[in-house]
Amino acid sequence: MSADDAALLASLPVLVFQASLLFCRLGAAAMLLPGLGEAEVPATIRLSLGLLLTLLLLPLLAPALPPPPEAIAEMLRCLALELLAGLWLGGLARGLMLALAQAGQVMGSMIGLTTPLQGDPGLGAQSTALGRGFGFAATVLVLATGLYALPLGALVNSYAVLPAGAPFPAGPAADAVAAMVTESLSLALRLAAPFILAGVLFNAGMGLIARVAPQVQVFVVAAPAQIIGGLGLLLLLLPAILAMWQGAMVVAFQALPGG
Repeated sequence: MSADDAALLASLPVLVFQASLLFCRLGAAAMLLPGLGEAEVPATIRLSLGLLLTLLLLPLLAPALPPPPEAIAEMLRCLALELLAGLWLGGLARGLMLALAQAGQVMGSMIGLTTPLQGDPGLGAQSTALGRGFGFAATVLVLATGLYALPLGALVNSYAVLPAGAPFPAGPAADAVAAMVTESLSLALRLAAPFILAGVLFNAGMGLIARVAPQVQVFVVAAPAQIIGGLGLLLLLLPAILAMWQGAMVVAFQALPGG
């Protein structure tokens, strides 16, 4: 056996451990990343993406990774921490992306499109047609505009913020999750604000007409008008809504840990 072969065999346990560390973080994040980790994408493909990222980034990140510990318990602890870090980073990006689908849910409720409901793995068991459609629109925008590169870059740079094997910062991580939820809900309400205002004014007007002319079946007549008017408002505002969401995502993804 040559000296090079002996050196390769000696370094193999280190390479396997470091690759496992990378795969735990990158693979866990790949299951949740916007555009690349959609629930409609089979889990095997998402895990294959994590494996591909591991192979590509191992030569770049290997110098910053720790050597394998001697104790099995310590090795398992390091792997579990990396898995948790990947889920945390991917979950932050995923939660921010859901703002557009949440806005669609609110819009659907305001314009009377609460039925029929359909399954949505992102928002839960059931969602409105607008919520589901806006969820698909968010995925298309992320992939078509290259927004997916920002969370990927933050994931790679996260090793400078949260080194592999370091204790997981539970307190700051919880604060980041709370800030993400607040920002996502705030953005969803800002996107749906015109529909909320229009829905409140429309229902107030229908209530006033019902008081003035109680013999008229106001709400039976008003239901189609509410849907048609809401869809017309959506058609008018859709470009501005998508542009506003895209701009907010650029800022939010750049603010991710490591962004």
